[in-house]
Amino acid sequence: MSILKNLDDFLKTEGVEYEVNVHTEAYTAQEIAARQHVRGKMLAKVVILKSMETLSMVVISANCKVDFLKAKDVFNAPDIRLAAEDEFKSVFPGCEVGAMPPFGNLYDMKVYVDPELSKNEYMVFNAGSHVETVKMKYTDFERLVNPERIEICTHV
Repeated sequence: MSILKNLDDFLKTEGVEYEVNVHTEAYTAQEIAARQHVRGKMLAKVVILKSMETLSMVVISANCKVDFLKAKDVFNAPDIRLAAEDEFKSVFPGCEVGAMPPFGNLYDMKVYVDPELSKNEYMVFNAGSHVETVKMKYTDFERLVNPERIEICTHV
């Protein structure tokens, strides 16, 4: 198996070192972390939020939950909520729903990241499927994506 082609091409073009790992099918961030033998704080999960007609990609660690009171304040959007799968699945061609990589820039989407992820040397994330992950340096992710750091999580 190979990771999502546009992600693979992008990382190779940028000269980023990364590792692809295959695991048995898993759908939750905690399941993936367990199967990949990584701590929840190292596994990045993608959450798609919606306010009015705007979709936003938020990248948080597996041991986080979005605090919607904080999100409403940070985004200045009293109507912000989790986007339904049918509202965003067409934005990520080639990706299995719920397995999008945290590279919103490849999909013309602004990316926001929880500052806690930056404390890790490496991050692990879905590579477009429910059986593959990528491990790469967080600093490379930040350089390539240039996400805005926001605090909207409750860490568990």
